[in-house]
Amino acid sequence: MARNALNRIDSINFQIALDYARNVVSGNKVACVEEIQGCQRFLNDLESNKWDFRQERFDQVIGLIEGTVKHIQGEDLTGHPLKGNPLILLPWQKYVVVNLLGFYIAGTNERRFNESLIFIPRKQGKTSFMAALTWALSLLERKSGSKAYILATSLQQTKEAFGFMTGNVKGIAKQLGIRIRDNNQEHSISFDWGMEGSAHIQALADSPDKLDSLNCNILILDELHAWKRAGAKKYQLMKNAQKAYRNSLLLGISTAGDIPDGFLANRLRALKKVLNGTDSSAAWDRYFIYVCKANQDEKGNIIGKDGKPTSLDDPYVLEMVTPSVNETVPLNELILDAQQAIADPQLRTEFLNKTLNVFTNSMDAYFDIDEFKASNRKYSWTLEELAKMKNVRWYGGADLSKLHDLTAAGLYASIPQVVIDPDTQQKKTVYVDVAITHAFFPRALMLEKAEQDDIPLGEWEQEGWLTLSNTPTVHYDDVVAWFIKMRKMGFNIREVGQDKRFAKEFQTMMKANKFRVVDQSQNYWIKNEGFRRIEVKTKNEEFYYLNNRAYQYCVSNVKAVEKLDDMVQYEKVGKTQRIDLFDCSVFACCRFLEHKEKEAKAKNW
Repeated sequence: MARNALNRIDSINFQIALDYARNVVSGNKVACVEEIQGCQRFLNDLESNKWDFRQERFDQVIGLIEGTVKHIQGEDLTGHPLKGNPLILLPWQKYVVVNLLGFYIAGTNERRFNESLIFIPRKQGKTSFMAALTWALSLLERKSGSKAYILATSLQQTKEAFGFMTGNVKGIAKQLGIRIRDNNQEHSISFDWGMEGSAHIQALADSPDKLDSLNCNILILDELHAWKRAGAKKYQLMKNAQKAYRNSLLLGISTAGDIPDGFLANRLRALKKVLNGTDSSAAWDRYFIYVCKANQDEKGNIIGKDGKPTSLDDPYVLEMVTPSVNETVPLNELILDAQQAIADPQLRTEFLNKTLNVFTNSMDAYFDIDEFKASNRKYSWTLEELAKMKNVRWYGGADLSKLHDLTAAGLYASIPQVVIDPDTQQKKTVYVDVAITHAFFPRALMLEKAEQDDIPLGEWEQEGWLTLSNTPTVHYDDVVAWFIKMRKMGFNIREVGQDKRFAKEFQTMMKANKFRVVDQSQNYWIKNEGFRRIEVKTKNEEFYYLNNRAYQYCVSNVKAVEKLDDMVQYEKVGKTQRIDLFDCSVFACCRFLEHKEKEAKAKNW
């Protein structure tokens, strides 16, 4: 909006939001990178002629909340009861409301933001804020026949917000003709005031049988961290439920979790590009983003004020991730929680997820996927460049499905690379291990398995990491054809390892095409050497997998148990998950290591 129009805004709430944004951007308030970028976006938008800015709606909503909504439980930081005290919004909460309700598409009555993500740690008062905002918006939008739904993965979670609303409404329900239903069949608040409008608010668990029939203008999606990749379909279903309203609002609110490749983690990656300017497409113009999380380096380490890895109890980091610090939670309490997480590893994942608000692997997962990503980012060879490298011998591996499951094939090699030693500044040679993997799956079962087991098969096919077989099961012809294709590209394939117990026919077909196939045992003490080699190379940032997201997915699903003899026995974390691409790279690595040992013995002899 033009500067002279901005000067006409006299709202105290706007001034609080503006001061908040300016303090974050200037560094007067400690904030993470994404929060700084989000506040800068707000300041830029205020100067833009693309949007109108009006104070009426957010002043009305904030006035309704602070004038009519009260705490129903809890204590303040001094230990005094909060029950019955007015709910006064904190600066970050007013900043959110001002953004959501202040901007309009220029020359219209249509609000700019109809979609948003509030990504904050726990203990920020999000449940009471979310419930109060839903109630106030429902009252204001009543003349449009407002319908609001609060959804989470469990009904118990949505009932927290619903309980907050009913606790505030019960005293005035009869007088104002408000009906409250709170039983095993329904949890709702509704009223019909005739010409004055109507509203309906309902708490739901997101069971599929209830989602298809939704039609609403306000939709609160809680606990998005629990959504797997298939949640994208559900999210789109939610958006479609709001098509009848122009001024609708879909509000996602969540902390981080332990599904680093789930719906929320992927959505956050996309939104980070919006905030840092990498993605400036108009598709995100109507999406509001508020993110509070710890800053991390490329390896996923928590970094402090100096940009270097720091401890979990760093006060600077804890203040950064907590917009309600010393309001809803004292800083010293956060420090004590952090120190417990440092002392007791079993508390660490929960602390990282819910307090520092960063994604982690499942506690059962063996590898830190951020280490794999950091190692992979150091190299950029293409498939064609690798195929043209002379004097590089490649070793293959195949993990074949018994019937109609995921099948994997791969190649493995160690490539010398001259680098500069950071300590001595002298040239030295390191050996970078490269894993090229490819997946196969029956086309007929793709949609069913992708949805049931949350496997992004469609994405893998588009990116070239998956071949869909036009047969009820994966046909060995497709796997053999892949090895032939790689050989024709120029890969010098020395031999391929595969367990003949599961597919003698495959070995016969490979040998007929002049490949040397070796029986590769599945015993863990034999696979251990390949597993350890990949682990060590990754930690040394000498492992490259061509940014294959299918391989990344399989690595994140590996569960391993250390045996008494220091050997590792690994399997998949859950029944519906897959590790086949990682498994075939271990097979191929074992072939490479065996030949390396034979060559060393021959040389010594």
